[in-house]
Amino acid sequence: MIGDALSSLRRGFPILLFDSSGREDEVDYVMPANAIKPETIRTMRKECGGLICLAISGEFAKTLDLPYMVELMSKDDRVRGLIPERTAYGDKPAFSLSINHRSTYTGVTDNDRAFTIAEFAKLKTNEELVKSFYAPGHVHLLIAKRLSDRRGHTELSIELSNRACIAPAMVLCEMMGDDGTALSVSDAKTYAEKNRIQFVDGGQL
Repeated sequence: MIGDALSSLRRGFPILLFDSSGREDEVDYVMPANAIKPETIRTMRKECGGLICLAISGEFAKTLDLPYMVELMSKDDRVRGLIPERTAYGDKPAFSLSINHRSTYTGVTDNDRAFTIAEFAKLKTNEELVKSFYAPGHVHLLIAKRLSDRRGHTELSIELSNRACIAPAMVLCEMMGDDGTALSVSDAKTYAEKNRIQFVDGGQL
């Protein structure tokens, strides 16, 4: 149920989020950024296996003056040709910069990534961003479009944050199976039941 998932997010607990059949057909482990801990990063790294990213709303990105990666690439002749017209699942990438907090060491450890994410969620201005963070780093930023324009995990997770009335910054990680492919929906639901995590079908949003 959506209501139970929103309650979990308000309490700082994770949920599993399926985008939809015919798109990526993937399930992501989703957690509010302001509730992230090193233990959460460890869980994502060991039990999920995908790329750990931080999704933010378009409004938050504008406040921080953050661009999409493809916007930066489009200004450089050397890499402009790498920009895809569309990905295999039909959308342009939501990626922005990758970042580390300046207080971290390598930036990749569970402690470093958790700290980078938690501190990023507190930002208010571009000046604070530049002062406290550097790029490239080990936390990949994603910028959500409007849900009417794109229906990926980035947008769906931010829609859930809006409905839950929490900060528009959500940590995502794809669930991978032991065979190296995306974890099936049925196996993801089994994982959710075993770990008492709410499962959300993006088609319900």
